[in-house]
Amino acid sequence: MSQTEATAYDHVIEQIEEATKLIEIDPIIKDLLKTPKRVVHVSFPVERDDGSTTLFQAYRSQHSDALGPYKGGLRFHPEVDLEETKALSMWMSFKCALVEIPQGGGKGGVVCDPNELSEREVRRISRAFMEAMGDVVGPTQDIMAPDVNTNPTIMGYMMDTYSKRHSGFIPGIITGKPLILGGSEGRSQATAQGAVYLIERMLQDSNMEASSTSIAIQGFGNGGQIAAKLLYDLGFKVVAVSDSKTALYDQNGLDIPKAQEAKEGGDLASYGEDDCMSSPDDLLYVETDILIPAALDGVIHEDNVKQINAQLIVELANGPTTPAAEKVLVEQGIRVIPDILANSGGVIVSYLETVQNQMNYYWEEEEILKQLKGRIVTSYEKVVHHVETYETSYRTAAMILAIERLQEGMVARGWV
Repeated sequence: MSQTEATAYDHVIEQIEEATKLIEIDPIIKDLLKTPKRVVHVSFPVERDDGSTTLFQAYRSQHSDALGPYKGGLRFHPEVDLEETKALSMWMSFKCALVEIPQGGGKGGVVCDPNELSEREVRRISRAFMEAMGDVVGPTQDIMAPDVNTNPTIMGYMMDTYSKRHSGFIPGIITGKPLILGGSEGRSQATAQGAVYLIERMLQDSNMEASSTSIAIQGFGNGGQIAAKLLYDLGFKVVAVSDSKTALYDQNGLDIPKAQEAKEGGDLASYGEDDCMSSPDDLLYVETDILIPAALDGVIHEDNVKQINAQLIVELANGPTTPAAEKVLVEQGIRVIPDILANSGGVIVSYLETVQNQMNYYWEEEEILKQLKGRIVTSYEKVVHHVETYETSYRTAAMILAIERLQEGMVARGWV
């Protein structure tokens, strides 16, 4: 199957196959892992500002609740489709299992382009989506969170709609909410912060210093930008960053606050013409110690993998490396820290938000980050152990750990 034909769903199936070659697993459990338990497709009408009505389509994939209620993001994007939604829900199951969170995998999306919608239309869509999905989600069923093109404001609308539907105040239906509605300190930077904790831990293993470690970050949106600033503040040499239009490069290290100002001004290229690369894609090929893909899936593939010039890849995005490309990277001795570990900081803090909602007691940011660091570093150490035990890649080791926990949960519940 070629790069253009393979879907995210194909990739996750291949990852399951790779992991289950190395461990004993009941065939029915393997089948359960490959298939979401429930996929919901809804359509709902929304009145537009001009008085017309548009019918919107939306999906929610609920993969596995073996370890707890489904958990996962909701995106607003014109290219939301069923296959990708299923794959993302499956990765979320493995992510939660890997970092030992008592939740399962869910994912959803509304087919729409927020750039073509007013704030009031976004609010109506948010409320209509929650009304349409209200019977299959909830604090003990399926807990949603922000994702691509959704944010705390939208989560607040949805929480309010669900609460009214059930005649109460139910903050636990959603994570990533505004703080005033039961959101958690530390949530906005959690995904990037988790990856940074991993990078710091790996540097300890390698006896390397931050000041002598170069980093390139593909994607200068929320996650990539926060990661860049955190690493810059720690003294790392961030040599390249990019968004969809522009890539900046300086072998001596970029001024990240200046790059942030340029991005906020609407044009990353305004940072300086001399620092702009000819194409945003060129960032992937710069010589660097660490490459952080923080944007789209499938950006490292068969056609460009041999141009990768990094020693370590830390996947902040979901699915940025195709299985075929990863085989080449492993053969070349390039380590890939997989997305289900590297970007798990977001779901870890989302889980802590759920816990706080249940207690109706809220921790300070220091406590949140302490728990985040402990969980993600411990999971990394277990992955390293499995890498050595099974003589395999970091991704396959992480998948084995996750599958072992999911299998244990399914057996304990009497499913097999």
